[in-house]
Amino acid sequence: MENNISERLLQLQDLKYKDFQCKLMPTVPVHKVIGVRTPVLRAFAKEIKGSCVAEDFLKELPHKYYEEDNLHGFLIEYIKDFDKCIEELDKFLPYVDNWATCDSMTPKVLKKNPDKLLVKVDEWLASNRTYTVRYGIKMLMNFYLDEEFDVKYLEKAAAVIMEDYYVQMMVAWYFATALAKQYEDTLPFIEKKRLPVWTHNKTIQKAVESYRISDEQKEYLRTYKI
Repeated sequence: MENNISERLLQLQDLKYKDFQCKLMPTVPVHKVIGVRTPVLRAFAKEIKGSCVAEDFLKELPHKYYEEDNLHGFLIEYIKDFDKCIEELDKFLPYVDNWATCDSMTPKVLKKNPDKLLVKVDEWLASNRTYTVRYGIKMLMNFYLDEEFDVKYLEKAAAVIMEDYYVQMMVAWYFATALAKQYEDTLPFIEKKRLPVWTHNKTIQKAVESYRISDEQKEYLRTYKI
């Protein structure tokens, strides 16, 4: 079944887009990238969702191509049952090998059960796999910085110490977003230098680049750059 999916994806290939993608994803071998634009890939996922083809495809891991991984993630987004969605994520996350695939899938059903999701987030954060940890931080950023916010979630993110660029970058992105949404509660993590130096400085950089943070706040944050 996966061969049929691969053939379809190869028909959708855009070589110029492949070159562009490969430059953004240095960890992904060039031969793994077909070059299919994301809107086209999402349209394909919508076309086959819920079908026997999609069900069979979700069982076939690992995949050969980067686009197959992204298609897999997009199909998981269509799952409406929380427990089934978590089950499929747990099967898939060990095979995720790049930031783009990791960041592209945000199933809406996860938002409907924040208490149960938090249990899984803690498991993901405790993983030794780069993109499983990154995904856990992404969930904290996506679902726990608004009405579900609590300072204890900032503590969870700050406790993630992993010497990996793609994890550190996500922690910085998380705290920059937290500064934009929950400035007063997040600021002490910068003032008290709670984060590793690189992550601390990257958080300030991303916050200063944000249009959601005031000029006054940006000037104050700059004074804490190490």
